[in-house]
Amino acid sequence: MHPAIRACYGAAGQLARAAAALSPAGRAKWRRALRARRGIRSRYAAWARRRDTTRPLLWVHAPSVGEGLQARIVLELVRARRPDVQLAYTFFSPSAERFARSLDVDFAEYLPFDTPGDARTALDALRPTALVFSKLDVWPILVDEARARHVRLGLISGTLSEVSSRQGRLASHLLEESYASLDRVGAVSTADAERLATLGVRHDHIVVTGDTRYDQALQRAANADRSGALLAPLASNRPTLVAGSTWPSDEAILLPAWLAVRRDVPDARLIIAPHEPTLRHLVPLERWARENGLAWARLDASGIAVADVVIVDRVGVLGDLYALAQAAWVGGGFHGAGLHSVLEPAAFGAPVIFGPRHGNSRDATLLHRARGGDSVATIDEAIEALSLWLGEPESRRAAGEAARALVVSGGGAAERTYALVLSLLDPPAPPAPAGAAGAPPPP
Repeated sequence: MHPAIRACYGAAGQLARAAAALSPAGRAKWRRALRARRGIRSRYAAWARRRDTTRPLLWVHAPSVGEGLQARIVLELVRARRPDVQLAYTFFSPSAERFARSLDVDFAEYLPFDTPGDARTALDALRPTALVFSKLDVWPILVDEARARHVRLGLISGTLSEVSSRQGRLASHLLEESYASLDRVGAVSTADAERLATLGVRHDHIVVTGDTRYDQALQRAANADRSGALLAPLASNRPTLVAGSTWPSDEAILLPAWLAVRRDVPDARLIIAPHEPTLRHLVPLERWARENGLAWARLDASGIAVADVVIVDRVGVLGDLYALAQAAWVGGGFHGAGLHSVLEPAAFGAPVIFGPRHGNSRDATLLHRARGGDSVATIDEAIEALSLWLGEPESRRAAGEAARALVVSGGGAAERTYALVLSLLDPPAPPAPAGAAGAPPPP
């Protein structure tokens, strides 16, 4: 890294540490991210006293929930097959805190800010055998400090969009050495492998492993319990649209379109799970249902079996609710924050509708090409798609089969990625020099 860029980057890290000490309490994500770093060095140091130094340790870092989902199935495989390995998991965003607590790992914590002192504290505490980043994010100072300690470095489910800002000059100066330091990189596709090489990853260190989220989506679909307490009360033959992770910008298109479709499909049902199920978001949905004469209920309320609109008021259940979908609407495609996962509904064989801003979602693009999904930008386009999949069973069946086939075609990534991680934990021994004890004599 250029000395001037490193100095600026280091100063930014130190300012973030100072801000964490001074930031007042608040619900804003940036405030929560700062306050979470208070006392973080002491939390790492406290766990260091429980670290079993006779065992190897795999440290996986995933900045947020999406990257965590890519890592989870690999962590589960390591836990099941390599009980000798301790597992540490770190994350950056407050949105991943609950997810991190759900993992079967020995240590789960926020990643400290990328400063030399914090990086050394974390490495001293964890003493990892291998450090693996999920998807794309690498932290240059942490990578430098880990490399100096001969920690093996990897990246899994690596993907890079064609328009990523990481291909710019500033990002290149900041991160090129870090990407070049990675010992093994698993890319989602051949195109991703080529783009990752432009960031600095060595060609001979990249293998195409696929995206582990495909295996995870298939696993969740296979394990969904339709007779359980969540799904059984909602069992119905009604044409059901499950709208997941919606934002107000989605609902401005979705809700009037769904009302219009009900004129031709009067028994249609909507299960809607807002991305943020706060009262501020739930109450307007309830008011909309009431004003339009619809029977509605929250997820656990009485009357749910006959409700036209079921409003999901908690998180963590959406992936199973897609089991009820004849069609799905996935939110996030009408603003700049990014489209949420289309794989979970597709794994259940539900065709998927999403907004026009999906260019950074490889999965949505593939789903659209396979005719298992459709992008809509207007109410009229949404009416057309919903009418097709809620009102025409044969069209819905064909699109749903195409959606599931796409997910099945991406299976196997978890096993390939697990093999890559094992190569970091148990690297092959270097060949013995000619003439050494136990080595064959030279010809």
